[in-house]
Amino acid sequence: MSQHNEVGKLGEDLARKYLEDKGYKILEQNYKTKYAEIDLVAEKLEELFEKPKLVFVEVRTKIGEQFGSPEDTLDKRKLWKVLQNAKFYSAFKGWQGPERIDAICIVLHPDFSVSRITHHENIIS
Repeated sequence: MSQHNEVGKLGEDLARKYLEDKGYKILEQNYKTKYAEIDLVAEKLEELFEKPKLVFVEVRTKIGEQFGSPEDTLDKRKLWKVLQNAKFYSAFKGWQGPERIDAICIVLHPDFSVSRITHHENIIS
């Protein structure tokens, strides 16, 4: 496995644990559609007795920020792909409830320890 793939997998696992610790229920990890791959699909109960919200999560992980932040990698083309993936997934699963697209951006130190995890909610409105 290349270092790039290793960093990406570590980032997805860190994001999954972060979301689970915040009360999200992970439904899928690395779900492949005809467009690309959805890093994480989760359910979040906003309020008691309310229908759960489907949350599609794009995970971006980098070692250090000297060449830009993980947020910098979320360009229009990438966001369009994420949106298409989300639409495809919702249609395929017959989802009728609320949904949103989030990004979790992770910066690691050179030893792979966490420098920061930032959760951006509803990045496409």
